[in-house]
Amino acid sequence: MKKRYLVLEDGNIYTGEAFGGDKETVGELVFSTGMSGYQQSISDQSYNGEILMFTYPLIGNYGINRDNLESTTPTCKGVVVSEIARRTANWRMSMTLPEYLKQENIPGISEIDTRAITKHIREHGAMKAAILNHIDDDSVAKLKATELSHNEIPESATSNAYPAPAMGRRVVVIDFGLKYSILRELAKRDCDVVVLPPTATIQDIENFNPDGVMLTNGPGDPTDVPESTLEMIRQAEQKYPLFGICMGNQLFALANGAKTKKMKFGHRGFNHPVRNLETGRIDFTSQNHGYMVERDSVKGTDLKVILEEINDGTVEGLQHTKLPAFSAQFHPDAAPGPHDADYLFDVFMKMMDDKQLDWTRKVSE
Repeated sequence: MKKRYLVLEDGNIYTGEAFGGDKETVGELVFSTGMSGYQQSISDQSYNGEILMFTYPLIGNYGINRDNLESTTPTCKGVVVSEIARRTANWRMSMTLPEYLKQENIPGISEIDTRAITKHIREHGAMKAAILNHIDDDSVAKLKATELSHNEIPESATSNAYPAPAMGRRVVVIDFGLKYSILRELAKRDCDVVVLPPTATIQDIENFNPDGVMLTNGPGDPTDVPESTLEMIRQAEQKYPLFGICMGNQLFALANGAKTKKMKFGHRGFNHPVRNLETGRIDFTSQNHGYMVERDSVKGTDLKVILEEINDGTVEGLQHTKLPAFSAQFHPDAAPGPHDADYLFDVFMKMMDDKQLDWTRKVSE
């Protein structure tokens, strides 16, 4: 097998075996604790600009199939695993994981002690890393000097509006790097969906006369998003029921006066317990975020914290105290992961129905 190297900006170098694409790459090294769902994670646009490392020891044993993609063109910078499966078995499989990464020109490295590196990141924080085919005395210095890209949303999101037609409630989805599973959950509820680019204005939204607006997940630092987008959110929540997911949660917070900050190593995996502060209900959730809403910054705004991560108290959901608008930091679409929290889509449906009832009542009066 061909050798390949994982280089960290703090000088640590790990030697492994190459698979997938042949190119060299640089990105932020992050880890996911999920025991399955590698296909959905790799194709999740929220990993744009990041080298994704899996803590589960064996990855690739059920291959890749066409049904579980979260985007058509994955944008993660690389994949790090302890062991890549030598044999795969799944009746839905169309190709192996190494074949998929080769097709998408995403480099992978295996035979790496991913759990030791995970402990290192947990202690020192997420950091720049490179996957290299050759190393020399300057490799670490070159990595340190490399500037990571910012504002990956335009690269991950659609640039043109498109429909996902149905006969039910009309939902305008603002795409910041959406997962297809969000559209699947809306389709299950017969929503007539129109997806708009992240540059959408309130006029663009009004043109479709929606029953509600959804803000999707997406990659990067939420503070890189322009003020015009935050203004669109402020205007939209005044007119329509609104639901934000992941990046949508952070932008919802920023639009209403709260603040966000970068986490030490983030939440990425499918086993994060979240408590509903309104009901006491606890759900296990699917998460992928490196930024969080600052809890203290919510004070003095029209928002309140309604969901929190049990392990570290991270803000996991917000609700507007005066408007039918709320958000979740995790992925209630649960692809991959537990489906405990998919009821939040039904909460959004009820918000739209109640708003429609109010509108009908006003007309009749």
